Amino acid sequence: MSTEVPPSETPFVGKSVVTLDDLSRHQILELLHKAAYIDAHRREVSHTCDGRVLATLFYEPSTRTRLSFETAMLRLGGKVIGFAGAQLASVTKGESIADTIKTVSNYVDAIAIRHPKEGAALVASRAASVPVINAGDGGHMHPTQTLADLATLQSRFGRITDLTVGLCGDLTFGRTVHSLIETLCRFGNVRFVLISPDELKTPQYVIDRINATPSCSYVEVRDLVSVIGNLDVLYMTRVQKERFFNEDDYLRLRDTYILDEAKLSLAQPHMAVLHPLPRVNEIAVEVDDDPRAAYFEQVKNGMLMRMALESSVIGDELPGYVPLEPKEVQA
Repeated sequence: MSTEVPPSETPFVGKSVVTLDDLSRHQILELLHKAAYIDAHRREVSHTCDGRVLATLFYEPSTRTRLSFETAMLRLGGKVIGFAGAQLASVTKGESIADTIKTVSNYVDAIAIRHPKEGAALVASRAASVPVINAGDGGHMHPTQTLADLATLQSRFGRITDLTVGLCGDLTFGRTVHSLIETLCRFGNVRFVLISPDELKTPQYVIDRINATPSCSYVEVRDLVSVIGNLDVLYMTRVQKERFFNEDDYLRLRDTYILDEAKLSLAQPHMAVLHPLPRVNEIAVEVDDDPRAAYFEQVKNGMLMRMALESSVIGDELPGYVPLEPKEVQA
């Protein structure tokens, strides 16, 4: 039996999203449902946010995330203001984040903020009089990346549960990995295969989260080749040289976690390869043409999920959209 709070008790309109814990399971499924609708009805939804303005306040450089947030609002018919880089903002004059947010709140209907300091998005959400969406705060949270990941699973498999999900590479510092695991545990029925060198194993608090979910399980392995044939999903991350104390260890392990055609030939035909991007060399370019490569599809899904999220927190209804029934939320 689901213990989900009824959606009527957790309104979307006016809501800030700092972490995915700010969203109920029903709201996450609603966003997935909306994203699929938006993808199939691009023209119909193109005036959903007419007259609205989104501010993208990016205190550190970003390509994919900033353009994705901005494109999402433009495709909904709204407009965008903002900056990309702290040197372009009044922070150079000593202005606090809170004061910037209080000021910008008077101009716009929603704010997307990226900041190098952990907790900055929470500070912004408390200062704002409009919804704030966290576009990444330091190494802390990046909720819309996880939404893009979930949307890719949904589009590939028609579900986000009952899957064997391999996560490969840097599992110690890979924040996207931690967020995805924690969110999938909220829905349950996922088998995690944690593939990493001993130096970059999954933190204990993430393991504890899996263990606290009776319907989820995990195994830890060092060798990708030994398990790739069992996976529905392979989520690749970059193994960074700077994470190793010993360069010899890095050189020894580096190629072990590079996905190429030879390793991919051992995988199931339906397996989906995900990556939060940017990649360096952990996925060979030759893999891009394989139908199992889903990482550029992730980029599209990220935009669709941001369209769903922006319209939801602002409170603009998608023309023709029929909301997801609460009873469809599984325990």
